[in-house]
Amino acid sequence: MDLKKTALHDLHVSLGAKMVEFAGYSMPVRYTSDKEEHFAVRESVGVFDVSHMGEFLLKGEKALDLIQRVSSNDATKLYLGKVQYSCMPNDKGGVIDDLVIYMLAENEYYLVVNASNIEKDWNWISQHNTFGVEMTNLSEQTAMFAVQGPKATEALQSLTDVNLGEMGYYTFERATFAGVPNIIISATGYTGSGGVELYMPAEHAVDIWKKVFEAGKDFNIQPIGLGARDTLRLEKGYCLYGNDIDDTTSPLEAGLGWVTKFTKDFVNSEALKQQKEEGVKRRLVAFKMVDKGIPRHDYELLDLNGESIGKVTSGSMSPSLNVGIGLGYVQKPHNKVGTEILVQVRNKQLKAEVIKLPFV
Repeated sequence: MDLKKTALHDLHVSLGAKMVEFAGYSMPVRYTSDKEEHFAVRESVGVFDVSHMGEFLLKGEKALDLIQRVSSNDATKLYLGKVQYSCMPNDKGGVIDDLVIYMLAENEYYLVVNASNIEKDWNWISQHNTFGVEMTNLSEQTAMFAVQGPKATEALQSLTDVNLGEMGYYTFERATFAGVPNIIISATGYTGSGGVELYMPAEHAVDIWKKVFEAGKDFNIQPIGLGARDTLRLEKGYCLYGNDIDDTTSPLEAGLGWVTKFTKDFVNSEALKQQKEEGVKRRLVAFKMVDKGIPRHDYELLDLNGESIGKVTSGSMSPSLNVGIGLGYVQKPHNKVGTEILVQVRNKQLKAEVIKLPFV
């Protein structure tokens, strides 16, 4: 299978990145070590190439109606320059994808979806587009970087007139950045360490990447791979599509009730509303290892009698805490904070404790 390449592929290779297959793309998993890259983002600033993500432009008088139909959050709360996290429920109680929605102008919205779901999401939204909304798939011609960490905005400030340090969380501006006009500068990210995400035409990606590294030189800016991206988001308890949420997990089970608004009708809203009223039978929980061991995806979760109560959806050694951490679905009432559970690690049953997010 021929893997797709982002505009920065050759640059990653020249930097000595270890490239792996991810969502049909050849992507950098690490440049130095996962731990080193993790701490670069937590303590200073790091740059991720996330150009594999999908971007759709929705335009027209009924664009908002279409978004309201397919997404669970209330997109009427969006205004110019505001970003919203949401999910797209399917008609069977699960989740098609999670996504972020940008209001670019009146009747014009920008949707950012997961790389592995671009085709699925496009088809799903198209199928519900009975509103005559003009849809454009910009995924192939768009590059995206995440510049993350406590020093990110300071490191980038010389490249734009936008006051990066004063941008509110989940807001954005379209402005000139690194000499290129009309770049989306977004105060969002998947690391919980602050910073921005940048969207640009793919032909400018290499040039902008180089200018970002030049501007961040004094801050010891580092390129960061998918390995550290995973431990960073896990420490904050952010869901990863395909692991913690998928076509079979309800947004309510996944703790995404806060983006599931029953003040409007959306795909499968009646069934989800009923589920909310009746209460879910399982919940996505965070747990920290008590015994020494690392939980991994699909490991069995057990109660203290050794009975199966669920599975690990995401797990790793937390670089910040130096302890094994994980997310997983468990049957109620084992989801209560402070509950002791067991993780089946190979032939051992190791103790863990359900905790409140975030880990860090």
